[in-house]
Amino acid sequence: MTRTVLPGTRTGLIRIPASKSQAHRLLICAALGHTPVTIPCDGLSRDITATMECLNGLGASIRESSSGILEVTPIANKDSLCQLFCGESGSTLRFLLPVIGALNREVTFHMEGRLPQRPLAPLDELLCLHGMHIRQEADLLHAGGTLCAGDFSIPGNISSQYISGLLLALPLLNGDSRLTVTGTVESQAYITMTEDALRMAGIRFEKSENTYHIPGNQSYQLPRNCPVEGDYSNAAFFLCSGALSREGITVKGLSPHSAQGDRQILEILQRFGAQVIENEDGVTVKHGALHGIEIDAAPIPDLIPVLSVVAAGADGTTYIQNAGRLRLKESDRLASTTQMLTTLGAEIHELADALIIHGKPYLQGGTVSSWNDHRIAMSAAVAAGLCREPVVIEDSQCTEKSYPRFWEDLEGLKGEDSL
Repeated sequence: MTRTVLPGTRTGLIRIPASKSQAHRLLICAALGHTPVTIPCDGLSRDITATMECLNGLGASIRESSSGILEVTPIANKDSLCQLFCGESGSTLRFLLPVIGALNREVTFHMEGRLPQRPLAPLDELLCLHGMHIRQEADLLHAGGTLCAGDFSIPGNISSQYISGLLLALPLLNGDSRLTVTGTVESQAYITMTEDALRMAGIRFEKSENTYHIPGNQSYQLPRNCPVEGDYSNAAFFLCSGALSREGITVKGLSPHSAQGDRQILEILQRFGAQVIENEDGVTVKHGALHGIEIDAAPIPDLIPVLSVVAAGADGTTYIQNAGRLRLKESDRLASTTQMLTTLGAEIHELADALIIHGKPYLQGGTVSSWNDHRIAMSAAVAAGLCREPVVIEDSQCTEKSYPRFWEDLEGLKGEDSL
């Protein structure tokens, strides 16, 4: 559907939904265990639901109570052949693909959107070297075989999801394994989140620099109650909106001790010149004298579209580098971010793996495509805070992928005079 966002800055308070990244990990750990687990999870996105449905397809039972608590009964059904519907969720597919081999299942993953075009190499090649067979047929991915323990080596600069998927699977194998991550490791914080989930589930491993030693024949056992913390990736849209607001925006439900990589949004907004105030249950961000900065996109690729919006309203030039991986997301986010902001009146230049943004006091507004990309749609909504005219966003329903109640939360904020 097409949605119109009125121009001008906003102020108020919201409570952010549960972390999609942590929910994926806790659900998989719970399903691989032996006793039921309850997972309080405030808000289910399409990606989280995709992981739930795939785990149910493997034989788990995951039900949502009326109070937003997920009741997880571990995988028990031993039927080998099953159909798994992972939607557009790259995390679901890449986490579960190695797990399929550890469980010795024959499955067909059903993929949607751009997911069939997003890379699986060299993860698929590595899994096949260790006993699995994987074959893609358009939007279907057929996988099976028995994943065998041994030595695994994978580059760290393609996708942290590959590493997380292997870390989730290797403890289940009939033998010890060694996983070596080679080269530069990008998005390390997401790997740390997986390590934390494994430790919470009682999984043992040793890590020496970029090599993991993982004993086999282990069992998952999460605590009986595992709440999912608030999502910094989704909070970033309102925190960036706060950076444009005199009165500011407060986001509740964020842990100051979170391992989420996108918690870096706070430090980056401070470098832009925004006022950032943290407490035990949330963060308030207010406008400051915003100025251009340099940003390394490698550890925080999902933040780049909305940070580009802040840059478009900051004095001077912002240079965003190491951003090539953005071309492999739900859209080519270097192209879609550039088109969205150019349409609204920003001065932005797209390079092969970088963006250069020259800030302006205000943008004009206009009609933009979401590119069916949730982060582009939400970033366009934030950009309305810089605009003199409304921002009209096509296919705005794509936000359901990660943040179904985004528009409701946005409408709950008060308008204030533009800066």
